[in-house]
Amino acid sequence: MKEKVEEVLNDIRPSLQAHGGNVKLIDVTADGVVKVQLTGACGSCPMSQMTLKMGVEKELKKRLPEVKEVVAV
Repeated sequence: MKEKVEEVLNDIRPSLQAHGGNVKLIDVTADGVVKVQLTGACGSCPMSQMTLKMGVEKELKKRLPEVKEVVAV
């Protein structure tokens, strides 16, 4: 499943990079929790939690129904 998550993240990255940020996959748990680290401008942005939930998590859940949640670590 990590490979599938990484593929989706690769599609999301250009949008994040356009704003000076990025996302790094840390882990995918057996119960469908994806752990990521927002880096660059995304790491310190006050809107990063919204980016995480409304951007990254929404897209991952849409394309991979087995994803239950995305959390920043």
